[in-house]
Amino acid sequence: MKVRTFTKKDVAVEIADRLEATLVDSLTFTDELFVVFRDMLTDDYEKVRIEIRNFGVFEIKPTKAKPKARNPQTNQEIFVPAHKKTHFKPGKILRQYLKQPLK
Repeated sequence: MKVRTFTKKDVAVEIADRLEATLVDSLTFTDELFVVFRDMLTDDYEKVRIEIRNFGVFEIKPTKAKPKARNPQTNQEIFVPAHKKTHFKPGKILRQYLKQPLK
């Protein structure tokens, strides 16, 4: 299976093409957009949610501590402290596309 990896620069080039803007302006905008997302998601709130209509929702959720987790390689019990995890829930348009059968 081939995987196509898109980078931040690929996103900036696509934005520049669609808006007929310069690549420098588009790179600046794209970089700043991701910095804003990162800053919002790393705020000191227990739960954070960024909702982008027609695209999806990015969330940061707390997890519980796991006092009896097990290392599958050594079978040793370990303690996993409580931490935060990221979650993405696709919006309606993206979800409909993902539900289509593979060709």
